[in-house]
Amino acid sequence: MTRVVVPVRYPLTEHSRRTLSEAIRVADEREASLTVLHVNLYQRGRDVSRTQLKRAVESAVGRIPRSRYVVREGFLVEETILEEVAADEADVVVIGHKQVGRWRRMFRKLTADPDIESFLREKLDAEVVTVG
Repeated sequence: MTRVVVPVRYPLTEHSRRTLSEAIRVADEREASLTVLHVNLYQRGRDVSRTQLKRAVESAVGRIPRSRYVVREGFLVEETILEEVAADEADVVVIGHKQVGRWRRMFRKLTADPDIESFLREKLDAEVVTVG
């Protein structure tokens, strides 16, 4: 089965809602499972539970078939997302355009070529869908 991962903020921002809606559309279109991911940052000291995330998402968009909710702990959002994408063996990652800029800055530290889509395809074999 195809797997789609979508990272979101908690509480859900308008941008997170748009990104989530696109991820749901992509998952439905491909009859894929959907992983809704939130990253609790160690330095922020605020922990969101999986139950809180699920309630917030279902309140915003309703129940999502073939979905699971994951909350990970990390120092860097982008690195934690990549770890989850790899662990989930995701086929598609749906990210907001604001995340693309942060990922590019992170990749510039690792490589001279900040092409996120190519990096993810090569390293993780995942397609990237960006939501504006």
